[in-house]
Amino acid sequence: MKWHMRLLSMIQKKEDKKIALAVDTSSVEVQTILINNIVKLFETVKPDTLLVQADFKIRSITPVKSDTIKYYTHGKASYTDVLEWAEKEKIDTLFYITDVTGYIYEEITKVEYELYWLVPDEFLPKVPFGKAIKIA
Repeated sequence: MKWHMRLLSMIQKKEDKKIALAVDTSSVEVQTILINNIVKLFETVKPDTLLVQADFKIRSITPVKSDTIKYYTHGKASYTDVLEWAEKEKIDTLFYITDVTGYIYEEITKVEYELYWLVPDEFLPKVPFGKAIKIA
């Protein structure tokens, strides 16, 4: 439960910032209830959050809404498109729900915005940059 309060506080502090929530949709083997609850939290606390659904490419960018997420079965994920999109769109903070097993171009060694990897798993992997938060 500790991560709940931490995430809520982080979202509330971003009241006047441009933020996005990305969801890795490359697998159906995810905790969909947990992910939907996190999306609902963003929807309630900061409804102007952009929801980015992506696997090996960006599938959609919409206002945050929990009942719109579509998962795929191929298991291929690349974070590059989303990270570059956030840079181009001048996103202040990107929250990315993923197991951090996807691909990032080697040329990307950092980002110019705040990045939080929200990991819905018991195992918290090392992230290439940004901060990882275990949400399981």
